[in-house]
Amino acid sequence: MLRPERMSKVSVTGSSAVMEAVIDTVHGLNLLHVTEYDGSWEGFEPGDPASGAEESSERLVTVRALESILGLDAEDAGPTRIVTDDALDEELAEIRTRVNDLDDRRQDLESQIRSIDDDLESIEPFVDLGIDLDLLSGYDTLEVAVGTGDRETVERALGDAAAIETYQVFAGDDTLCVFARPAAETDAGDALNDALVGAEFTALDVPDGEGSPGEYAAELEHERDRLESDLDTVDAELESEKTDAAGFLLAAEEKLSIDVQRTEAPLSFATTDNAFVAEGWIPSEEYLDFEAAIEDAVGDRVEVEELERARFSADGTDHVREDVPADPGKPGGEVGSPTAADGGSTDDARADGGTPVVMDDDEPPTVQDNPGVVKPFEVLVQAVSRPSYREFDPTVVIFLTFPAFFGFMIGDLGYGIIYTAIGYFLYTNFEDSPAFRSMGGVTIAAGIFTAVFGVLYGELFGLHVISTYLWEGVVGLAHAPIEKGLSPAGIDWARGWLVVSVLAGVFHLNIAWLVGFADDYQLHDLKHAVYENGSWLLMMNGLWVWVFSDALRGTAPEFIYTTFSSEGVLPLGFAGFPAMELFTIPVINGPFTLPLLAFFIGLGLLIVGEPIEAVEFLNVLVNVLSYTRLAAVLLAKAGMAFTVNLMFFGVYVTETGPDAEWHFGLGHMPEVGSMAHGHEVTEIMFGGLVHGSAAAMLVGLLVLVVGHLLVLALGVTSAGLQSVRLEYVEFFNKFFDGGGREYDPFGYDRRFTTED
Repeated sequence: MLRPERMSKVSVTGSSAVMEAVIDTVHGLNLLHVTEYDGSWEGFEPGDPASGAEESSERLVTVRALESILGLDAEDAGPTRIVTDDALDEELAEIRTRVNDLDDRRQDLESQIRSIDDDLESIEPFVDLGIDLDLLSGYDTLEVAVGTGDRETVERALGDAAAIETYQVFAGDDTLCVFARPAAETDAGDALNDALVGAEFTALDVPDGEGSPGEYAAELEHERDRLESDLDTVDAELESEKTDAAGFLLAAEEKLSIDVQRTEAPLSFATTDNAFVAEGWIPSEEYLDFEAAIEDAVGDRVEVEELERARFSADGTDHVREDVPADPGKPGGEVGSPTAADGGSTDDARADGGTPVVMDDDEPPTVQDNPGVVKPFEVLVQAVSRPSYREFDPTVVIFLTFPAFFGFMIGDLGYGIIYTAIGYFLYTNFEDSPAFRSMGGVTIAAGIFTAVFGVLYGELFGLHVISTYLWEGVVGLAHAPIEKGLSPAGIDWARGWLVVSVLAGVFHLNIAWLVGFADDYQLHDLKHAVYENGSWLLMMNGLWVWVFSDALRGTAPEFIYTTFSSEGVLPLGFAGFPAMELFTIPVINGPFTLPLLAFFIGLGLLIVGEPIEAVEFLNVLVNVLSYTRLAAVLLAKAGMAFTVNLMFFGVYVTETGPDAEWHFGLGHMPEVGSMAHGHEVTEIMFGGLVHGSAAAMLVGLLVLVVGHLLVLALGVTSAGLQSVRLEYVEFFNKFFDGGGREYDPFGYDRRFTTED
């Protein structure tokens, strides 16, 4: 779970005569992540595609083009079916002919409709003008211009133009038409255009037509309606074709995709005229089944060999190539048996005593090995990068911490139920989209934690009804087990959450550097682990034990020591660490303590091992303080929900000063001086819209619904993003590099076809 699934590199070597049978078998197993042959072996060349590869590729292009025309998706498939080569020859040709004909008709109709739309757009100014089209051209002694512009400017320009003898301007709402007679000495055809050059006038082309522009536009609209009716008919025929052909086309695409995979597989093999070698990675635990399946298919005409098994070791490389016995299926050669590489007996080494020669020294692909409930959180890790094969997979840590951070910050039963419902919808309705399905699983977990914390806080949509009816009414407590601390009487809770946030950061970062320590120890040695991670562990824990010790009492805020004391809000009996003084520092006359010694030892180790990182030694303070955003978002979201409820229900205050408590007017709004919750009401903070007029109540309902929806949405963008930030920036940066390769086995998960 903390490591990727262990991978083995295997080789399949055999005669070219059985290559096709081997390809079919390996494809059906869907296990081998093929290594591309790099051309490094003398006498071996990449293989050629099998017969039919080009034809299958062309058919696949045709099928996908038809699917695009028809707009097919997986929901249109219907039951699985067998697709034969004869069906591809006959039925595919018929479907292609019908669909292409319909698509050509549709494109032609759409082109005609676009042309008419352009004509209608161009005729609109002439409809506005109201002059017959045949009157706007064809004159020997008059020049005509139609366009848009400012009439006064146009008339002024025409009056000032010596080349214009006389003119007349007609105007619609937005369109101008100018008839002008040029002076006798002026060249025909240019006088009007020249006169309008400086005017605010944009000329329009006169459409080819006769009679009223309105009638011409009506004819165009009638023609457009006819074309749209024809287009609807074609669309209906295409929809009918889609219904009839969807199942076959989707199944044909799947069959052809499989055929293309199989026929093009030799391109990744090393081949000669008579033999082939294929290599790739499979999960180690699948090797015996892989070997047995190939031997069942082709017998002893193929040799299947496990060349090496990637493992984790103190070698300094990303992973170690562990030689394995020539036949792992025989005694002493089972998967997982020790070899000379890891301290096992040399008798268990390769039977030929040699070293395996591989076609490419490629990194094993990463298969994240997490149980079902943790698996959705892989999407949060992969959003940064897929873990490399050598790394710990942090998914399980995110599974434990991300929902807890989120739930702690929102902490409300009502919001938690809604988040859980949204997550359930995503998880159950997007089975074909792994990313959405995974986000649904993450949202369910976040919603559950939000609901659990909501019960502990005693809140339902920001109201303290759970505290009143459960914790006070049923359990008999004075208040909920924990509070958010908005009111003056609960200020110690608000301060306490700052302390809790800091301790959460110390705990979270300890996990990060411990994971990094284990990684460096396994991949390198103890020295690397101590210098690169142990130094930070000593610095951070030394610093924060010193902060929470008696050495700073009187200087540090008192709530650091009282939050967990017997009288504190979280009475765990902890009132700070002892000072652990070693000696008194001269000059400043202050104590030098054991935690400070640990801090400086860690800093020294960092300077020796990674001197360039020493300038960032204050990260042990800054990174931990970054976790106080947990308390900040908690109080901010609580304040927003409080404000929404205050507007609707109103709030009254009991007691005064630091003992003041705030209560919502759920049933009624008491008067100042009356008794409520065993105390005198001292102030009405806000009367509440629900206690006003009918109009005020309606406005209040709008505020209540919209306000809580806003808080719900901002819970994702604030609590969600802040939780992700803590994981990515503070946690991942300590040990996670990523860059792993996705496991992409040679094979196909059938959805639309069957071979039975």
